[in-house]
This record gives sequence, C-alpha cells and structure tokens, in this order.
Amino acid sequence: MNEPEPLLLAAARGRNRGRPPVWIMRQAGRYLKEYRDLRARYPFKTLCEDPALAEEVSLLPERILGVDAVIVFYDILLPVEQMGAPLRFTDEGPVFLSPVATIDQVEGLRPLDLSNQAPTVLETIARIKRRLGRDKPVLGFGGAPFTLAAYLIEGELGKSGEGIRRAIHRDPKMVRLLLARLAESMHLYLKAQIDAGADAVQLFDTWAGLLGPSEYREFALPYEKRVLEGLPHTAASILYVNGGDHLLEDMAASGADVVSVDWRGDLTRARERVGSRIALQGNLDPAALFAPPEEVRKRVRAMLESRRGDPGYIANLGHGILPDTPLESARAMVETVKAFSG
Repeated sequence: MNEPEPLLLAAARGRNRGRPPVWIMRQAGRYLKEYRDLRARYPFKTLCEDPALAEEVSLLPERILGVDAVIVFYDILLPVEQMGAPLRFTDEGPVFLSPVATIDQVEGLRPLDLSNQAPTVLETIARIKRRLGRDKPVLGFGGAPFTLAAYLIEGELGKSGEGIRRAIHRDPKMVRLLLARLAESMHLYLKAQIDAGADAVQLFDTWAGLLGPSEYREFALPYEKRVLEGLPHTAASILYVNGGDHLLEDMAASGADVVSVDWRGDLTRARERVGSRIALQGNLDPAALFAPPEEVRKRVRAMLESRRGDPGYIANLGHGILPDTPLESARAMVETVKAFSG
C-alpha cells in the first residue's frame, strides 16, 4: 500500500482532499525563545553555517508549533557571498561591502560552484530529511534574481528599493547581465537543494513587487523562469513576491507550482485570476498575530472558509512572521488550521 502523500505536497499539486497544510514563512526566528537563546550564544552566520545548529533551529517550529513542513534555516544572501560579493552581517542587517555598479563588477562575480560552495545548507537539508523521513516535507529556498540584485546594487536595502529601480533605467544592460548571472546560479542552487532531499523549494522575490507590470515582465519574470525551469519534478516549487498582488497573473506564468499571495491580496479573487492549475499559498497579515488568540482563530477561520474545498491551497502568512509576535498567537494560527475540516 502506498504511503499517504504529505498534505503540503498534495496541495502543491492540486490534489489535497484533507484539511489545508500550514507552515509559516520565517517560522524559525526571533519570536521563539529557543531561537533567541541560541542567538545569545552564537552569531547569526554561525547558526546558518553549522549544519548541526541549523538543523536544530530549522526543527524548532515543528516541535513547538507542529507545522506541516520544515524550511531549512539559512540566509538568501550567503550564496551570493560565495559568488564573490563580500558580505557582513550587522545589527542593522546584511551589508554588501562592494555594491555592484558596473559591468566589470558583474563580470567579476563567479558562478556558484556547488562542488565546494554552499555545502552546509545542503548538509543541513539532508540531516533534516533523515530526521523527519517521509512524514513531513522539507522546504529549501533561495532568493530570486531581482531581489538579490537589489541587495547587491544598493549594498544595504531599506524600504524604498530605489537603487535597483534607478539602475534598470540608467544601465539596463548591466542589470540584465547581473540578473542572468544570478539566475544561473540560483537554478543550480535550488536543484542542489532538491537533490539533497528538499521536497519543495520557495523562491523569494521580496522586492519585485516594487515594479509595475511591464518592468516586472522585463526585469523579474524572465529570470524567475530561468531559476525554476528544469527543476526536478519530484519537488514542488513556490514563488513569493512581496507586494505582488498586481502581478499575480504574471507570477502564475513563472512555472511555479504554487504562487504565494501576500496579505494585500484576496484569496478568492486570486483563485479566479489564476484558475485551477496553480496552487495558492497565504495570506494572513503577519500583524494579525498581534491580536488575542481568539481573534487570531476567528481571522484564520475566515481565511480558511474562503478556500474551503480547494485542493490546491496552503495556509500561511502573507509575509514572514514578525520578530516580536506572541507565541500563543502563532500557536493559535497553526492549531486552527489543523482543526479545520476543509
């Protein structure tokens, strides 16, 4: 007899007949006391690059909240550092020490060599997979080319993203070359994660929502496609674009199995817009978790009711969980999904 398919993978393929699966973007993070305790003992980069520590952090939400999938703990910028872009993690966030501004600098970035680079995240995925077996999916992830380029060009990114928005008009040739180089490496990176045991991979395009539709089709979508095209069909692929509700139809053309809807969008309308061939993920506002647990349960139930009976739906937040989120509210979200008869 065949083993039952994990809920997340069934939903990603549009064939889930049970309750929706649930996981939380950025689920291994500072809202967990256990994570804060580890961060008090180890630098962030050490937690990412020591496979035993990264495995421990990755598994915290599964143990504490009972989520339906475990996403590997790592950082989207570390592979770019391995391509030759010096990176420093500060209290204010990551900083590239030599922001990219010229074609010569782009050509100085070496392709990601997975024979001796990024082995720690691959080992972490393999360790998590051995621990969980077939019971719960392991998720890998990577940064989309536009988002990685935004960080590289600006050096450190605030909330405006003006650096890359200016660059695509001032020097589009340089930007396209950078995007192409990043897309090639990110494709290899996600493929390696799948080969290491990841059951699904999520591509984060945190900054592409800054673009209008025509610019998205020119400077983000083709490079998302290059990353996702040809990945092993044994794993599902998820695309998340923060602030991307106006881009949803184009996101659905990326080749991803799942599009993740942020909290600005409406799930019912999203299903109408993309049809039944694409699974949906999302989209509770992370700020909603600051409500009392009973109010969180009410909001989560409303979200689930909007997708009742949808075989291609994954419950999640509309962005990453915020660092000071009350644990009891995160637990209320997960418990409400798991109690839902969908």
